[in-house]
Order: sequence, then structure tokens, then C-alpha cells
Amino acid sequence: MEQGAGNEGSRKRMKLSDEEEKGDPIDGMSLLDTVDNEETETTKLAASDEMELNIAQILDKIESFTQTVSNLLESGKTMFKDLSNELEERLVMIHKERVEKWQEEIKELRLLDASNEETASLLHNARFLIQNPSIEP
Repeated sequence: MEQGAGNEGSRKRMKLSDEEEKGDPIDGMSLLDTVDNEETETTKLAASDEMELNIAQILDKIESFTQTVSNLLESGKTMFKDLSNELEERLVMIHKERVEKWQEEIKELRLLDASNEETASLLHNARFLIQNPSIEP
């Protein structure tokens, strides 16, 4: 077993010497490990850039949706204001027409009342004359 351990130790040393051949070790890492780490970091950066792009697109969608909602609210407010103004105008017009109609009815009732009073006065005078015949030669 000690031989196996010895072989393992020499293999590790061989690997270390193979790495040394590829380049100078930097903090216990070979040039190959450094390149691998740089590729991984580049991939992380690329993935990070892609994520940032996706996030930016989602933020653009949020901004666009918010603007759409804002526009809809604004147009809805404008529409309700217009409808409110039209309703107010229509109600004022209906009120005016109805009041004018009632005022006309009042005028007609007053004319009718005056006519009735005149008729009643004539009838009263006629009764008086019928009940009290005048004595005239």
C-alpha cells in the first residue's frame, strides 16, 4: 500500500510539474486554471449581461404598461369630465324646460282663475238681479 501511496504522491508531483510546464503558477494556480477561471467569469459576465438585458426589457415593459395605464386613466378622467359636463348641461336644460312648463301651467291657471272669478261675479250679479227685481216705472 505504501507503494500506491508513493505512486500517488509522484503522480501529484507529476501533475504539478505538468502544470508548471504550461505556465507559471499564480497563487497555486496554473495558467490553464487562470484561463478557465477567466472563461467562467466571462460566461458569468455574459450571463450577467444577458440577465441585465432581460431585466432592462422587463423594466421597459413596466414603464410602458405604467404609461399606458396613466394614459387610460387620463383619457378616462377626460371622458368622465366631458360626460359630467354633458350630464350637467342636459340636467340644467331639463330643469329649465320643466320649470318653464310649470310656469306656463301657473299662468294658465291664473288666467282660468281670473276668468272663473269674472264668471262667478257675473253669476252673482245675475242672481242678485233675479232675486231682487228692480222696481222701475
